[in-house]
Amino acid sequence: MQGKYMVVDKALLPSYCEKVIEARQLLDDGLAKDVSEAVKKVGISRSTFYKYKDMVREMSTISMGRHAIISMMMSHRVGVLWTVLRIISNYDYSVWTITQNPPVDSKANVVITLDLGEDADSLDDMLKEIAQVAGLSRIQLLGID
Repeated sequence: MQGKYMVVDKALLPSYCEKVIEARQLLDDGLAKDVSEAVKKVGISRSTFYKYKDMVREMSTISMGRHAIISMMMSHRVGVLWTVLRIISNYDYSVWTITQNPPVDSKANVVITLDLGEDADSLDDMLKEIAQVAGLSRIQLLGID
């Protein structure tokens, strides 16, 4: 497996992962004065909170007003990149950067950084649509910050 991060359905995770997120939210919102109070309210131990507090995040808090980085391997043909950019535009995402390596064997690696704005919910749908573009041999979500 490449990379450090995964996006998984929360149904696969133990319930304490969601409770860690809830405890962090209580602290962020000022509804708990300290970690002890927050973990008591959600029903987990302090050690569980500290062990996982920097490791689990809710997708919406990661992506709101943030960026997604996608990598693609595409044929070096007229119109392939244009088609990808048109799809991105249809989802109302802004392109921050495009980096394209020189083509090797008529294939080029392209990395695009997107500003997701307020709507990251359709990111998965957009990636599926881009994956269907003729001339694209690989697409990968590298990260969301």
